[in-house]
Amino acid sequence: MSFDDVVSGPGEEFEERIRPASLAEFIGQERIRNQISTLIRASSLRGEVAEHILLAGPPGLGKTTLANIVANEAEARLRVTSGPTLTNAADLAAILTSLAAGDVLFIDEIHRMGKAAEEMLYLAMEDFRVDVMVGKGPGASSIPLDLERFTLIGATTRSGMLPNPLKDRFGFTANLDFYDEKELATIIKRSASILGIAISGESASRIAMSSRGTPRVANRLLRRVHDFWLVDGGSGLTSLAPADSASISPKAVEQALSLYEIDDLGLDRLDREVLRTLIVKFEGQPVGLGTLAAAIGEEPDTLEHSVEPFLLRKGLLVRTPRGRQATPAAERHLAAQ
Repeated sequence: MSFDDVVSGPGEEFEERIRPASLAEFIGQERIRNQISTLIRASSLRGEVAEHILLAGPPGLGKTTLANIVANEAEARLRVTSGPTLTNAADLAAILTSLAAGDVLFIDEIHRMGKAAEEMLYLAMEDFRVDVMVGKGPGASSIPLDLERFTLIGATTRSGMLPNPLKDRFGFTANLDFYDEKELATIIKRSASILGIAISGESASRIAMSSRGTPRVANRLLRRVHDFWLVDGGSGLTSLAPADSASISPKAVEQALSLYEIDDLGLDRLDREVLRTLIVKFEGQPVGLGTLAAAIGEEPDTLEHSVEPFLLRKGLLVRTPRGRQATPAAERHLAAQ
C-alpha cells in the first residue's frame, strides 16, 4: 500500500462522517488551532504555500484530521501516504514528482520512513528539488529534478525517533495534548448529533470519563454504547427490545461499558491485568518489561507503547531503574472495582 492507497471499511466511513472539515469545527487544542490558522492566513497573504508542519502526539488526538483541515483551509489538494511504505528513495521520488503546485502532502508515521527516503526528503523540503540517480556503478549519474512548491505535513507518535535534520526543516511543530473531559463530552455530543444518536449531557460526560483523554477512543465508545442501546433497548442485558426514541441513559452507558470491561478511568481488561500482575503476582516489587510481558502473555512492544503511557499518565504505574512498579493509587483503584 502506498500513495493515496486507502483501505476503506466501516471504521473509516464512520471516521469520515464525524471528522471536522475546518478549524472552526475542530474542538480542543485551542492553542494549536490558533497557531495553524495564523500560519495559513499569513502564507495566503504572502501568496506562498504554507510552511511544512509536524504534528506530534499520541494516537487518536486528531493529527490526520488537522492535516485534512490544513488542506481545506488552504484550498489545496491533500495527498496521503505513510512512512512505512516509503522504504527507498524511488518510492518518495515518484510521489514528490507527481505533486502539483500548492498540494499538501501528508505522511503519517513519518518516523518510520526508510533512511534513503528520509535523506531525499531533506532536499525536497528545503530546496524543492530531488536528485535522481540514473544507471549503476561507475557510469551512474545524478539528475536534479525541480519540484512544484508544496506543503509537507508529517505526523508522528514518536517524535524522539525523528532525526534533528528532519525536525529542523519543519517550519512549525505542533505537540498535541490530551483532551479534558469537558472537551471530550462536547466531541461526543457533536458526533452523536451528526450520526443521529440521541444522548443526554450526563451520558456524554460519563463516556468522556472513560475515554483516556482521546477523541478517537471517545467516538469508538459512543459507537459501542449505541450498539448496546440498539440491541438492548437500554432496559438491561436480558432484554432485546428495540431502543425507543428516548436518549441514551447514564444507566445504559454504565451497562455498556461494563459489558466491554471498561471502568470509570478508562482502563480495559489488559490495563487491569498489568496492574494486577504487578501487585499480586510480583507482590508490588519492580518488574522488568520482558518479564512482565511474559507473565501476561503479551508482546513487550504492546505493553510499552499501548498500555504503559496511559497508566503512567494516570499515576498508576512508575518506571524505576529496576523495572515497572504499580503505585498505591493502582492498588486503591483495583480494590474499588
